[in-house]
Amino acid sequence: MGGGSAVITGALTPALSIPTLPSRSRSIGKLKDKPLIRFQRHSKFCSATLSHLKRIVNNGKCDISAQCSLSEAEEPSEDDFVVVNFYHFVFIKNPETEVARHLSFLEGLDIHGRVYLNEQGINAQYSGPSKDALLYVKWLREDCRFSDVLVQISPAFNGHAFPKLKLRYKSSLLQMEGGILHLPLLDPSMRATPLPPSKWRKRLEAVDGIDDASHENCSSNYILLDVRNGYEWDIGHFSGAQRPSVDCFRSTSFGLSPIQNVASDPLAFADKANTDILMYCTGGIRCDVYSTILRQRGFQNVYSLKGGVSHYLKNEGPAKWIGNLFVFDSRLSLAPSAYKPEAIVKAARSEEVSGSNTFARCYICGSQVVELRHRNCANLDCNLLFLCCTDCMKDLRGCCCVSCITAPRLRPVLPGHQRYRKWHVYRDLKCKVS
Repeated sequence: MGGGSAVITGALTPALSIPTLPSRSRSIGKLKDKPLIRFQRHSKFCSATLSHLKRIVNNGKCDISAQCSLSEAEEPSEDDFVVVNFYHFVFIKNPETEVARHLSFLEGLDIHGRVYLNEQGINAQYSGPSKDALLYVKWLREDCRFSDVLVQISPAFNGHAFPKLKLRYKSSLLQMEGGILHLPLLDPSMRATPLPPSKWRKRLEAVDGIDDASHENCSSNYILLDVRNGYEWDIGHFSGAQRPSVDCFRSTSFGLSPIQNVASDPLAFADKANTDILMYCTGGIRCDVYSTILRQRGFQNVYSLKGGVSHYLKNEGPAKWIGNLFVFDSRLSLAPSAYKPEAIVKAARSEEVSGSNTFARCYICGSQVVELRHRNCANLDCNLLFLCCTDCMKDLRGCCCVSCITAPRLRPVLPGHQRYRKWHVYRDLKCKVS
């Protein structure tokens, strides 16, 4: 992803990290240039806005995860930009017709993002002013097939979080080797049993040995499974979760690993009948998809965090969570305070990550980083997404290694929270200087 910078004169949540664009896995893609946007006031995406949005979206029936740390006294604005995420598995007989119907409704609305439909349902992530973004949700929920979709909303502090709208039929709502159309995703019994955030927290506290009568039925034989990518874990994860060994979800192979890879597979020697598998991901869809594979492989006790980490942080705050949450849009990272500002946010301290040699560590020198914000290698042809300390950023001129410093398409070191733009911007600038 790529994009232009924005000048912001309003105050943002102090704990919020707004990282640069992704691409450690190269599959994340590149954003197009963004226009320069100037905010003259605070973003009013706060509790008052949340109440306003609940009234808009089907009279409050929609489960909305949306907060910020600004005053409730500020009046919400329909022009405040938000990011909306939802997915829903439901049979769609004529998905191409459904795509046309959605495109027709969205004509004239200011919505950018990715909306994919096929025979198994819908998967959507988009941004826009709240009046447009929520109008789409309201329209969708008027269809009985999508009336109970769980919608999650978060603040977009810098205008659109996506470069343009891509709404189309896609054979797989989620990218995996071999696709997912053959998976029994429409059968809820074949997916993981969803645990609401409160029950998820109790389960994690129970396995940590907390003495509470309400936990007496919780099994101590469990595996906490992070069904995300390694670079996501690097800036935030639940305490006790092992770092995933993949940098692209399509390569995930928990419970399927060949003998030579069992060391990196937490499920390699798990008792399929008696082990509780507690799965989590960002918004829930990866757990729903992968849990059907585990069910087919004979794992009987498979549970997932309903709504994913974003839903959990909104409801429970940062309890049992360390660091920030990686998101797949131009913001790239959100601190827990962006979801639940009234909660006390615990920073990632050295004692919290003792025993971990990868979390919050500089990719180059291995030192502890202060800011949980990825950056991209200044070498356009590398574009590696990595964490970097200030010293290494200066010494290697924003590159991930010494060899990248001499690359032909080298971009300048970006200060602060800026993101890289298209290569021609830097190429043309270089030509003018020379």
